[in-house]
Amino acid sequence: MTDSALRELQDDPSSRKRFIKMLGGAGAASALTVVLAACGDDKASSSSAASSSGTTDMQSNTSDLKILNYALTLEFLEADFYDKVINSGLVKDAATVAIAKKFGETEQQHVDALKATIKKLGGTPVTAPKTKFEPTLAKGLKAVLQTAATVENLGAAAYLGQAGNIKSKEVLAAALSIHSVEARHAAALNILVGRGFGSGKGGLKGALPDGAFGKPMDDKAVLAAVKPFLA
Repeated sequence: MTDSALRELQDDPSSRKRFIKMLGGAGAASALTVVLAACGDDKASSSSAASSSGTTDMQSNTSDLKILNYALTLEFLEADFYDKVINSGLVKDAATVAIAKKFGETEQQHVDALKATIKKLGGTPVTAPKTKFEPTLAKGLKAVLQTAATVENLGAAAYLGQAGNIKSKEVLAAALSIHSVEARHAAALNILVGRGFGSGKGGLKGALPDGAFGKPMDDKAVLAAVKPFLA
């Protein structure tokens, strides 16, 4: 976190105050504390001269665009999953259908927001990956719900895993707001599939899988986990 937005927020009280106001107050302060704890507390300082240079600003922008496109890829995956589940007609229970539709709409909003942010920063959004959810659908409702829980847990862990790498406070604010929604989706689905409140390897089991602090996952681990769902 030597030159990340999190480092600046930790070291600069005035910057932190503005950020918390932007996110919405006391709740954001708590969220920021959790993210800082989960991402570590590297005391290495950044070079103020380098931070003020145009080259560094361009590098930061490029770095954030890569993270945004990585997040967009995952959101494409989630949105497509819920769309396929709903269209399959596999889910019959009205309450579960409503949850799937609501979650699918939310993931599509994440897709739209990330694409808009990438374009605003001068980048090009990645194209949606081709997915392979048919084998999961063929296994029945239980497999579908378990897969939903898995991808939502991965989504939450993925955002947390990149928080310490984000350079822009605006991008960090957006990532944190999406991360919290992914985590709530994960908790709801964990309960729905009967995972309870236990803990498991990789933070993928239990309604509250990570205890007081979420466990981040890096991009390599996340992409390896979603590989079975990609054509």
